[in-house]
This record gives sequence, structure tokens and C-alpha cells, in this order.
Amino acid sequence: MHMKQLTRKLVPLIVLLGVLCGSSAFGQARIATVDLRKIFDGYWKKKQAMAAMTERGADLEKEAKGLRDDFAKAREDYQKLQSASNDQAVSSEEREKRKKAAETKLKDLKDMDETIQQFEKQARSTMEEQSRRMRENILTEIRAAITAKAKAGSYSLVFDTAAETPNGTPVMLYSSGTENDMTDAILSQLNATAPPESAKPDEKKDDKKEPKKDEKK
Repeated sequence: MHMKQLTRKLVPLIVLLGVLCGSSAFGQARIATVDLRKIFDGYWKKKQAMAAMTERGADLEKEAKGLRDDFAKAREDYQKLQSASNDQAVSSEEREKRKKAAETKLKDLKDMDETIQQFEKQARSTMEEQSRRMRENILTEIRAAITAKAKAGSYSLVFDTAAETPNGTPVMLYSSGTENDMTDAILSQLNATAPPESAKPDEKKDDKKEPKKDEKK
């Protein structure tokens, strides 16, 4: 069934390419290529967004760990109460009192477990949504840069050499070379807006060092 669905998707594409290739308009069109994956991964905003997501994920994990630690402590208290409720050395009234305390603690445990599950579910949803927005926003910027450069260069089509079909095979089977590839130009253009990075402490320290004098023999 999967192959049939794939065939239904690919056949119209193949037919369309055949029609385009057979037309004189397509033969006269200027075509450029880009490696969208390289641009996406190399864009400074993507790296910045990933760093922010990693930090956010660490904060959520820290909060989740705090909840799990509280649950483990509460479970330990419950086990002690349950054990104490069976202590035959105390009166039946005291055992009954401890039994009710254990039941209350068990209810608290169930509530805490539900809270943890809800928190972890919401955390996953938050990270997925943040990742989706990041990807969409960055791809929108990249596509705008590609469109502007393609129009400036009078290109009719721009193909992504990193694109793959649903079964994982490359869409671009052959390219004559890098003559009309805009990848590096687009990446340089996008990264030209990157904020300046401060010099590393070691580099600053080295810059202040005076050149060594020749040692006497």
C-alpha cells in the first residue's frame, strides 16, 4: 500500500517534469540550485535558536526532576506509614490512626503522579511547538533570501539539492556542477547579520602578550 501511494505521488511529478522538459520555455529557463539543509544548519539564527531550546529543555528537565524527587520522598513516607500501621506493639487505635495517615499519603502520591505525567506531557508539547515555530520562521527567512537572489539573477527555477522523496532517495539525481549553485552566497548573506562574537579569554590574553625577545646563545 505504501508503494502504491508513493507511485501515485511520484507519477504526476514525473509527468510534469516530462511536459516541462519538452517545452521550449523550460529549455530557455535559467535554473539555480541550493543545498537547503546546509543553509538551514549553517544559519546563525538556527544555532542561536537551538541553544535557547537546549537551555529551555534543561530548565524543564530540572523542574521535572524536582517533582520526581518529591514523589520519591512521599513514596518513602507512605511506605513507613504503612509499615507503622501494622506495628502490633502499639494500640489498635494508634494503628488505625496510622492506617488513615497512610491512606491519605497514598492519595497524595496518586495526585503527585498525575501532576508529573501532566507536566511531562506539557513540557514535550512546549518543546515540539517551539521547535516547529523555530523551523518555520527560519525557513521563511531563507526562502525569502533565495527568492530575492533568484529574481535578481533572472532565474526561473531553484532546486534544492538536499531534497529527498518520501522513500529517502534524492530528488535531484544530477547537477552539472556549482556554476549556478547559490548555497554559499545565500549562507554568507544570511550570516552577515550575525551579532559579533566576543573574543575568547585565552585569545584576549594572547593578544596582550609582547613578542618574545631572541634568547641569547
